[in-house]
Amino acid sequence: MNEVLDSLPGIEPGWVWLVGAGPGTTGLLTLLALRGLTTADVVVYDALVDEGTLKLARPGAALEYAGKRGGKPSARQPDISLRLVQLAREGKRVLRLKGGDPFVFGRGGEEAMSLVEAGVPFRIVPGISAGIGGLAYAGIPVTHRDCNHAVTFLTGHDAGGAVPDGVDWNAIAKGSPVIVVYMALKHIEPIAVRLISGGRLPSEPVAVVSKATGAEQRVLETTLGACAADVAASGIEPPAIVVIGEVVRLRAALDWLGAAEGRVLVSDPLGTRRQGQTG
Repeated sequence: MNEVLDSLPGIEPGWVWLVGAGPGTTGLLTLLALRGLTTADVVVYDALVDEGTLKLARPGAALEYAGKRGGKPSARQPDISLRLVQLAREGKRVLRLKGGDPFVFGRGGEEAMSLVEAGVPFRIVPGISAGIGGLAYAGIPVTHRDCNHAVTFLTGHDAGGAVPDGVDWNAIAKGSPVIVVYMALKHIEPIAVRLISGGRLPSEPVAVVSKATGAEQRVLETTLGACAADVAASGIEPPAIVVIGEVVRLRAALDWLGAAEGRVLVSDPLGTRRQGQTG
């Protein structure tokens, strides 16, 4: 394995790698991301990066926190982008480590554009997005031929922290059989209201996956009409992914993590059974 890892490109001095760390657990890191960690001089990392992942950094590498969490003191995005440029111009080998995939609701595109404008060379290293990998850890496939041939991914808030006005909620409600919403807990009630107003049934199954793939992962199964009240009552916390659609029912049979932990699975994945909270 070391031969394979050593054969992969490493970070060159003055370069910035924008790297996806995956949805949480260190085991979902890609080999190229690991290679970057072992060759970086500086790792600028986000709040959702697993502590175990940071331990893979090259001995002597500097670790700089640049986390952004809603409602908490956070680094400003322009300052983060400027810091990446500064480090690269100092000749450092820079790894910008972001949760999930850097180009999926992760502001990686903004940071890459800043590097382009500054003339700093960079590489994008994709990661497993929480909207796919996190749901897989909950036993929920984002597509299944018996349920859907399309899926829509969207964010639960805009740059100002409000429910996105630029989203055509009626079109999504009518046209997308499965909807995956990132960063939705704060606005889950108005999002549900918009989707129901657009034609979705209040009885449609919903799952909320909190702290996906990590040791503290929790899954709340509910319905579109009840999700806001159930989220409030459960105390489930961000970061969380919300998935809406019939694929949620497949979890009854596909909860492989629950099976590994000794929970009993049922054999009616597309029936009408509604599960309660598991975790």
